Amino acid sequence: MVAITKNGIRIAKCIRMHWPEVKVYVPQKYYDSSNDIQWFEEPTSKIMERLFKTNSALVCIFSLGAVIRLIAPFLGNKKYDPAVVVIDDKANFVISALSGHLGGANSLASDLSTFLKGSKAVITTAADVNKTIAVDILGRDLGWTTDGLDTITQVSACMVNEMPIGLYQDSGERNWWPSNGLPRNVRSVSELDNLRSKEFSAGLIITDKTLQDMEISSKSVIYRPRSLVVGIGIHWNTTKETIELAIHEAFQSYGLSIKSIRNLATIENKAQASGLLDFSTSYQIPIEAFNDDQLSKMNVPNPSEVVGRFQGTKSVSEAAALLSSKGVLIVPKLKFPPDLTLSVARMEFK
Repeated sequence: MVAITKNGIRIAKCIRMHWPEVKVYVPQKYYDSSNDIQWFEEPTSKIMERLFKTNSALVCIFSLGAVIRLIAPFLGNKKYDPAVVVIDDKANFVISALSGHLGGANSLASDLSTFLKGSKAVITTAADVNKTIAVDILGRDLGWTTDGLDTITQVSACMVNEMPIGLYQDSGERNWWPSNGLPRNVRSVSELDNLRSKEFSAGLIITDKTLQDMEISSKSVIYRPRSLVVGIGIHWNTTKETIELAIHEAFQSYGLSIKSIRNLATIENKAQASGLLDFSTSYQIPIEAFNDDQLSKMNVPNPSEVVGRFQGTKSVSEAAALLSSKGVLIVPKLKFPPDLTLSVARMEFK
């Protein structure tokens, strides 16, 4: 937070009581004994440049016009710009000024307004004021990602202009929208091919499968829910590169998106293998481990007597994938000689 007036400092201190981890920057000329404030002597324009370029969110407690002039030289695009929220000198308004959706300024403004009695959050993004689907952040709180950002602008325009949009979902959480129904311009379809119809100006696709149809994908935003669990059986010396190659090959063969992997699953005595840990760290995919007793209780299609003799369970990859996902096996055990087996299960959401 940056405050440049006495009232602004008071407001910043009030907010900081609720969010003690937030750093407050104030010009040195207002120095007092507060040890939780960063006092600066440089021009405000310089501190704003530094903070804009190094933080994910910036709260400015002074006029909106001044903030715009100060940050204008550094604006890039909504993929990377930080959230900027502006609060006036009497805390009447908490304004989401920049990166409302992707950056989180809208939710930040709403949260801040709750700390400041009598203040009102000012949010101007069309999806919010029209109370419709915010295309660019759909499912983000559930961990969903998107395949690129190329079509988000055009689909968002269709959404706020209430043009007909088709929705196709075959995986992932189903509770992403209130139970009282979709916006009136959005209609669910049972088959992906239905989105080809000229009836729909755009599409929302929620799937863990890869799409080959450019006609459909070019007018749609594709969301990747975390719905897949990769069960994996390895040796202690199996390398990260071997694991990486096997997963890419399996997912390509079965038409699945790696972005939809929720976690890896394996047997406890291999969970700390360096290759698996390296892959997990590199792709930021967590590992869930089970003991041989847990795995041996799972009913799997491809048990192995050999594995049973060495591991105490006749299945590692299939059993771990099913146990972790509590879903259904969609890629039965694949063998990648000499030392890796891989299976994939899909989580089932109500």
